[in-house]
Amino acid sequence: MAITYWLKTEARAVLRTILPLSTRRSIIRYTRWPPIGRVRFGDLRRLHPISPDWGSERGKPIDRYYIEKFLANHAAEIRGHVLEIGDNTYTARFGGNRVTKLDVLHVAEEKPGVTILGDLTDGQNIHSNTYDCVILTQTLQTIFDVSSAIRTVCRILKPGRVVLATVPGISKVSRYDMDRWGYYWSFTTQSARRLFEQVFQPELIHVEAHGNVLASAAFLFGLSTEELSQRELDYIDPDYELLITIRATKSLTNT
Repeated sequence: MAITYWLKTEARAVLRTILPLSTRRSIIRYTRWPPIGRVRFGDLRRLHPISPDWGSERGKPIDRYYIEKFLANHAAEIRGHVLEIGDNTYTARFGGNRVTKLDVLHVAEEKPGVTILGDLTDGQNIHSNTYDCVILTQTLQTIFDVSSAIRTVCRILKPGRVVLATVPGISKVSRYDMDRWGYYWSFTTQSARRLFEQVFQPELIHVEAHGNVLASAAFLFGLSTEELSQRELDYIDPDYELLITIRATKSLTNT
């Protein structure tokens, strides 16, 4: 490998001395595939997304595909007393009759179904050791003091119980959230793990990335799940973290 790299480097040096710049640029242009300047962008050569609303009017948003797959894989843990943020959509869908009691937390809106009006950064009106499961999807990016929010989540969980969280990696911002209570962060698997390790024991945390370059580009342009194949959606490229999922269990000794 080292010899091959050396030969390529020496060849480039020789070509730089014997070929004019215009010829070298032409060689580069036509020896790349697709040729430079010949990439076919088609419907994606545009300055505005195909859908500005995450692709929701075209079908299921691509990030929701990963969120729902994650929750379906851990549906058995959505049971007992559950807390969900914003509304009860995922508790009802994945918890079913395993859920015996439900709370819905919202930071600002007293809309139907909300049982607790409060802020996760302090959780002053939420009792400790209360919940068997906390569903925390696409929430932490709207909280500036993320560490305090995760600390609250750990405090309000019963020992041995879980939080099922998702956070954005590659994403456009949510203007709705930004204009109301804020939209502060995008995450990586590394940052998500380090944040949760401040509170949860490392061996009780599982962090995973979902996505690839095609899924990420499609998501940014506002295409929907239905416009990609399952193979295209499920292929994971660790350099393109569209969505990060976190499952963390509160230690039995952490009360």
